[in-house]
Amino acid sequence: MRAVVIRRGESRPTLANVPRPTPGAGEALLRTLRVGIDGTDHEVIQNNHGGFPSGDDYQILGHEAVAVVEDANGTALKAGELVVPTVRRPPETNKYFERGEPDMAPDGQYVERGIVGAHGYMSEFFTSSPEFLVSVPDSFAEYGFLVEPISNSEKALEHALAARSAFEWEPESALVLGNGPLGLLTLAMLETPSSPFQRTYCLGRRDRPDPTIDIIERLGGTYVDSRETSVEAMADAHEAVDFVYEATGYAKHAFETVDALAPNGVGALLGIPGDWEFEIDGGRLHREMVLQNKMLFGSVNSNVRQFEMAKKRLAAFPDWFVDDIITGVYTPEETDAAFEKNTDGIKTVVVFDTR
Repeated sequence: MRAVVIRRGESRPTLANVPRPTPGAGEALLRTLRVGIDGTDHEVIQNNHGGFPSGDDYQILGHEAVAVVEDANGTALKAGELVVPTVRRPPETNKYFERGEPDMAPDGQYVERGIVGAHGYMSEFFTSSPEFLVSVPDSFAEYGFLVEPISNSEKALEHALAARSAFEWEPESALVLGNGPLGLLTLAMLETPSSPFQRTYCLGRRDRPDPTIDIIERLGGTYVDSRETSVEAMADAHEAVDFVYEATGYAKHAFETVDALAPNGVGALLGIPGDWEFEIDGGRLHREMVLQNKMLFGSVNSNVRQFEMAKKRLAAFPDWFVDDIITGVYTPEETDAAFEKNTDGIKTVVVFDTR
């Protein structure tokens, strides 16, 4: 079958012919429809993140997917059912997976499809146990792969709200750091009717005219150009915000977030930076967090419950938003073009099949 892979020692993905997987007991065979590409895929390709499956000289890429059940293989699934797969799998049974909280497992107690230790979904077929599949409506056939990235943001917001559940926290304003695909998906999430936020901002580094700025403003957010207003200057230029969602991987943003937060505010860090040494006034930041009850936390991955939340959130997005955010649609034979970094594009997807 066709699969988009990265081989050991190489820095560009290629289209390969690999064996079609055979589902084991308790597994279903899935036919892949679409697979999204994100920054993590590029990190895996550059060998800055993740790792190959044990014993293999290649890794099938892709962790954002939507697929159809091709063969239920005796499971409770139904042939033709549309599903979205989660990312983490247990190398062996452990308490995190038993509790349904694989996203909280530490290194060594999970593998991640298409990222570390396991093949991904960027192939014509893949197999999975039903417990790692989330059923989605047939209408999600073209954009259901967006459930996975949205689920990561659902987790971050859920944890932020939980961190303030001990008192009456009424957040009104939010700042998203990064106007890439994840940042825009998160902004759209914060602008849905069920969101508690009344005012939203999104920080980027693009000149007008630009499609991401257009999306930010059409959603109802305010675009903040980081070349004019830094994160630490956010409070003076606009307002101190109750919630900051960091999706840049720019290490200084983690510490600058403290200054952007209002008293009792929470910052969620999702970007994964490389090693970088720089000076900060640690005493001032420590004092600010203590005296103003501010909080920073890290968040990675998500679980089935958060996938279900993301499914509902995606259904609440305006129709135009999904159309505008998906700017590159490629076949597996166009792998080079699909993985070419393009500052004019937003979200890219590889299409293997239709419904």
